[in-house]
Amino acid sequence: MKTFLTIALLLAFGAYAYSEYTPEQMAKMKELAANGDPAAQFNLGVAYCHAKGVPLDYTEAAMWWRIRT
Repeated sequence: MKTFLTIALLLAFGAYAYSEYTPEQMAKMKELAANGDPAAQFNLGVAYCHAKGVPLDYTEAAMWWRIRT
């Protein structure tokens, strides 16, 4: 039973980790990131790095991950 639960949790996490953002989520995240929200900036970088709801674009990912002062 413990093995089954472990496998179920890993599969559930894997499905979540690789799910894409909806267009509505991306629009909100871009708005927050543009207004300086650090969590949104990081997550937007992750989205571009892993093509989650946007095209794969390492340059755009790096732009959102760069240190802002």
